[in-house]
Amino acid sequence: MKKTLFLAILLQLLSLTMMAQTPPAQQSKKLLIDHADFINGDQTEIPGAVVLTGNVRLIHDGALITSNKAYYFESENYAKLFGEVAMNQGDTLFMNSRYAEYNGEKKFAFASGGVSMRSPDMKLVTDTVYFDRNIQQAYYRSGGTITSADNVLKSKSGRYFVAQKKYEFRSAVTLTNPQYVMKSNNLDYYTAGGHAYVFGPTTITGKDNFIYTEKGFYDTKKNVAKLLTNSYIKNGTQIIRGDSLYYDRKREFSSATNNVRITDTVNKFIGRGHYAEVYKAKDSLMLTRHAEVITLVEKDSLYLHAKKMIVTGPEGCRVVRGFSNARFFKTDMSGKCDSIHSDEEKGLTQLIRRPVVWNGQSQVTGDVIHLISNNTTQQLDSIKVLTNAFIVQVDTLWSKAHPDRARYNQVKGKNLYGKFRENKLYEIDLVGNTEKIYYMYNDDDELIGIDKGVSSKIHLELENNEIVSVTSMVSPRSESYPEKDFAENARKLKGFIWRGDEMILTKDDIFPEEEKKLHEDILRKTGKLKNIVDKPMEPLKETLNYDKDHPKPKPEVQPAAGTPAQTLPSSANKTPKTTQKAQGSARTKQLTPATTAKKAQ
Repeated sequence: MKKTLFLAILLQLLSLTMMAQTPPAQQSKKLLIDHADFINGDQTEIPGAVVLTGNVRLIHDGALITSNKAYYFESENYAKLFGEVAMNQGDTLFMNSRYAEYNGEKKFAFASGGVSMRSPDMKLVTDTVYFDRNIQQAYYRSGGTITSADNVLKSKSGRYFVAQKKYEFRSAVTLTNPQYVMKSNNLDYYTAGGHAYVFGPTTITGKDNFIYTEKGFYDTKKNVAKLLTNSYIKNGTQIIRGDSLYYDRKREFSSATNNVRITDTVNKFIGRGHYAEVYKAKDSLMLTRHAEVITLVEKDSLYLHAKKMIVTGPEGCRVVRGFSNARFFKTDMSGKCDSIHSDEEKGLTQLIRRPVVWNGQSQVTGDVIHLISNNTTQQLDSIKVLTNAFIVQVDTLWSKAHPDRARYNQVKGKNLYGKFRENKLYEIDLVGNTEKIYYMYNDDDELIGIDKGVSSKIHLELENNEIVSVTSMVSPRSESYPEKDFAENARKLKGFIWRGDEMILTKDDIFPEEEKKLHEDILRKTGKLKNIVDKPMEPLKETLNYDKDHPKPKPEVQPAAGTPAQTLPSSANKTPKTTQKAQGSARTKQLTPATTAKKAQ
């Protein structure tokens, strides 16, 4: 017992002497004993180590380590700790475990057995943690669960960057939030702001929607996302794609930029352009920049374009509105106007301001044109032209013989009412101040005269979109002229305008030249980007500046239940003299021989 007492006292005196001789810069690297209820230095239990027992406190370079028992290898500047181990690094990082090792030379910690690592923003629970204090990084490989605000992240491995408050996952990780589940193989998670950056195939599954991306950012606190490579958002039967997507879960709002495509295969609808906004709760879609809306009508696609297009309402009650230079194309009909309004439930499409409709070789104009569909058959039923109705049709027989010159059958009136059969006009009535110029042919396709007249009403019959019969009704006054007696300057009714050079012959013609140029420029720029090797997103300013822009949380004072929290003693940052005094508190318990002998036994 005397030998044990002597060794313990000698160890403490030697330690104090070495500290007094060591320069302050080097003393900070030494693992210091701040307190222990009992110190056994005879090295019988553990060769080369001092055994510290009861309320052990070690200090090293701003960190406090506590445990129930420790083996302290002074020559190696190394310690093994047992039972209720706790490590505090200031007020930013706390770690608890059943066992730990600490290397003061390398500033490296190893903890195992029910490890809990915490900061003000998160808590990690795992079996084993490695912590390199030199680079301020902690990592695990034995599976871990991280709790951060409303998020729970689970993965097989992970790395934590203390200064950045960032977790880095490079294998399967699942982030579970009350509103969605995110799965990825490559995810960076910033605990302070709850910001997640993903790279590679990633899914975000919510109750009412599904998101896929291969490169993106998600703010788990604000519930907003910025998605890039190969991303899409699925809302029910609707899928939103674009080179860049923005998503706000709270507002159920999405926007898409460049190469936008919105599809609803169930409801037979496609929207395209280079910018779109979607409000899911309102069933609302806005498209611009080479905007195009495609719907399937009577087993044929209807293509609509305007500088700005808005689609609202669910399937069956959908309303499509196009503003500024609206155009449409179908295989058997096309047209244009300043703005268009189409109500699916009413089966009514209104062409407003300078409207024109081409059906075959027939041109219909007026102040306002209404196209009415049959909701049962989903086919065009009728057409109405309100005010200044005017029909112009190319004289095809003449055009075959004179391709360089054209002449036209013309009928005008106040209003027009026409009927469709299988999407082709077969009869038309014009009423109010009607006039006509009509080239009449016999069965041998020989011109027999030019009919010109006025009446209160005119009835037309058509076959294959061509006028075959013109009947003037109610006070008709007309006269037929041989071709040679009908002057050229009298062959056009007042208000005649042939807009054949504007005729939309293909679905690509719905776009004016400036929209085509815009589209080509965007395709050229985005095409070049596809040749660049993709890489993860750089952290946004809102992530890097989060601590500056938000008040810091109060520092944690108490550790997990069962382990008393201890802030770093003042002795850790004072001069060697003060540190010696702290060690003396452990040594003081050994200055009473009777007490020491009793504990040694």
